[in-house]
Amino acid sequence: MIDSVVSFLSSGLTDASFWQIVVYTLVTTHITIAGVTIYLHRCQAHRALDLHPIPSHFFRAWLWLSTGMVTREWAAIHRKHHAKCETAEDPHSPQTRGLRKVLLEGAELYRSEAANRETIDKFGHGCPDDWIERKLYSAHSALGIYLTLAIDVLLFGVAGIAVFAIQMLWIPVLAAGVINGLGHWWGYRNWDCADASTNILPWGILIGGEELHNNHHSYASSAKLSSKWYEFDIGWMYIRILSMLGLATVRRVAPTPKFVAAKPTVDHDTLAAVIAHRYDVMAAFAGSLKRVCIEETARLRSLSRPEFSVLESARRWLPGDAAKWSDQQKARLGEIYAASDPLRKLVEMRSELSAVWERSNLSREQLLQHLQSWCARAESSGVRALQDIALRMRRYAS
Repeated sequence: MIDSVVSFLSSGLTDASFWQIVVYTLVTTHITIAGVTIYLHRCQAHRALDLHPIPSHFFRAWLWLSTGMVTREWAAIHRKHHAKCETAEDPHSPQTRGLRKVLLEGAELYRSEAANRETIDKFGHGCPDDWIERKLYSAHSALGIYLTLAIDVLLFGVAGIAVFAIQMLWIPVLAAGVINGLGHWWGYRNWDCADASTNILPWGILIGGEELHNNHHSYASSAKLSSKWYEFDIGWMYIRILSMLGLATVRRVAPTPKFVAAKPTVDHDTLAAVIAHRYDVMAAFAGSLKRVCIEETARLRSLSRPEFSVLESARRWLPGDAAKWSDQQKARLGEIYAASDPLRKLVEMRSELSAVWERSNLSREQLLQHLQSWCARAESSGVRALQDIALRMRRYAS
């Protein structure tokens, strides 16, 4: 009898090898991150896709077992994060709470916000509210975790406790810590959206595509998080498979710019396309600023002008979002403008262009006139980069 108990504690019911346990742990945690990104994030929080009841109920049950998270609470907290991003009301911004706190205490921040009934009532609309949600998943959210612990111990004995610990830490570390922390602190940015979101890596399997966080914040309602050819969103791959099987319906993806022959002048269709693809417009602008910085630096260096060093340093920050310039950087604008008139025109006209989609109080006719005037002045500016951008905008189509 004692030998049987000892044997069970050492190997469980499966007598699995070390590597079999590792594979089991990686597979189960990967299903968990797939459930978070596909079901909780893209489907429930952002309504970017609709899931058939089969995968929807599977993910609900799996996440109940592997995380104990309640769908309505998760969706509400994430929606509030987008609505209040990088402010004091953001539930988990490293910009306001500090990177260390979000990295190490992300799960605690989640639990604290989940206890805020105002957040849940205001942002938790449209989530499942059926019998099983009310009587089991929400009412007994911890029960699933205890069942998972029991299953792990039954399968692997004492080693199952280590498997369980990894399963329970997977989302708090990778999602609550890495995505919410590093995803708003360090990485590269494809788009200059209003917050500090970044893409941590151009590819990822452990995080399910969530590492492409800047892409997501720029187009929050998109079911697809990758936007560049070198970016891999494994969550999107799974969504496409589910879609082909008739188990998912994609509602929205980030718009892809469509170009036609340049129109003689900007019209309402062009205006709508420019506003829809404003991040693409500003990315093109950033690229132009960087190129002109390099060209003007080389020109001034060839003339032995000492101002070239000012432009050389500006190349690292001038193409970025003006709202994120430091006071020290802003103070250098006078020197930059004095050294290079093309850069002055580019910076000033970029600021004017961004007003097209920021002036929500203007009518469509007023916005159209504003854009037409901007293009006319860009084309007569004598700056090749501005002329190219104006030509590009006349080619945008809805």
